[in-house]
Formats: sequence, structure tokens, C-alpha cells
Amino acid sequence: MRLNSFQFKKVNPVEWGIFAVLILIFLFLSCYVIAEPPQYLDIHISKEIQENQSLRLNNFMIWISWFGRTSISVVLVISLSLALLLLQFKREAILLLSTLFSGVVGLFFKVLINRPRPSAKLVTLLEDTKFQSFPSGHVLFYTVFFGSLILMVMNTNKLNKTVKVILTLICLVMIVVGAISRVYLGAHWFTDVLGGFVLGCILLVIAAHFYLENTGGIYNKQKAF
Repeated sequence: MRLNSFQFKKVNPVEWGIFAVLILIFLFLSCYVIAEPPQYLDIHISKEIQENQSLRLNNFMIWISWFGRTSISVVLVISLSLALLLLQFKREAILLLSTLFSGVVGLFFKVLINRPRPSAKLVTLLEDTKFQSFPSGHVLFYTVFFGSLILMVMNTNKLNKTVKVILTLICLVMIVVGAISRVYLGAHWFTDVLGGFVLGCILLVIAAHFYLENTGGIYNKQKAF
């Protein structure tokens, strides 16, 4: 795609407002986790979520989190982006490929904030983890990736309203359940998950601005089914 095919339009006040609020929330969370060790809220939520563990539920939560592993997410995003590119959906391919940038952003803040992972003294650990805890990289990726899929689904004329609603709900469930799985597995605190979600929303707002301003939807001459 040629760079000059983009039209850089002025950001409207609503977009600026949403972006500013998200930035402030993320800054507040970052300062909070730097200044305070895990408090009652984090510990209480972890204990509540882990209260009724079972082998079947453990396997389900591990499977849900599996998509957020670096190697899996990279292969998933690149494969889907190539498929979209082959189908001549260039802007959609670029949008999806840009979700990989979330990993770099997440790692930057992990190193900068340097919050330790939950310990076995406070929670049940069901997953081996690495890097620091805040923000949750899984939730960050899920928010950006599935959020981008929602953008594409809602912006296409190839699908009818019912299919759009179903696919959107599936994506939303993946974001929510993915976030719960990180606490359930003992990999993150609630504030880590919330931080990953907010940071993901910030990146999604930026991606959505350029995507929606520069396309009238996924180009499709076929009739909706």
C-alpha cells in the first residue's frame, strides 16, 4: 500500500476525550502498582477466582491463555494477515499485523514498571511465567487482536447483522475470559489484567482511527449472507 493513499484527518473531540481518559487511567494504575505491593483488592479477587478450581477448568483456562503465548500469537497474526492479503484486504491485513506491536509496548512497560509476579505464598500458581507482571501481555494482546477483529467484522458489508453480532460476542468473550484466565492461573493480579486491558484499548483507539478514517469498509462486491 502506498503511504500517500492514507488520508490523515483531524481527530475529533470525542476521540481525544476517550484517548485522554484511557491514558490517565493507565498512568494511575502504573503509579499505583509501583507505589504499593499487592493489596486487599488484588489478593481478594485472586482468591475468589481460584476458589473453585478443578482439573477440567484448569485445562480450559490454560487453553484460553494458549493463544496469548508469544510464539502462538505471532504465527496466528501473520497467518491471518497473509490470508487477508491474498484476499486483497490490504488495510485489514495491515491492521491485524499491527497488533503484534502490542507485544513490544507491553514488554517496554513491564521492564519500566518492574512489578513482580504473584507468588506461591499468596496465590495458587498453575502456569510458569517469565518477565514482569504489569501490564498483562496476554490481556493486552487479546484486547488489541480481538478488538481489531471486531472492527473488521462491524465494518464489512459481507456479513449480515446477526452474524456480526455473533462474531462480535465471541471476540468479547475471548477478551473477558482471557483476562479471567490470567488471574485464575496465578499469572497476574487483577490490576495487571486491568492495566493490560486499558493499554490495549489505547492502542486499539489509535489503530481504529487510522483504519476507519482510511477505508469505507472491507471491499466486497458479494452479497451478504
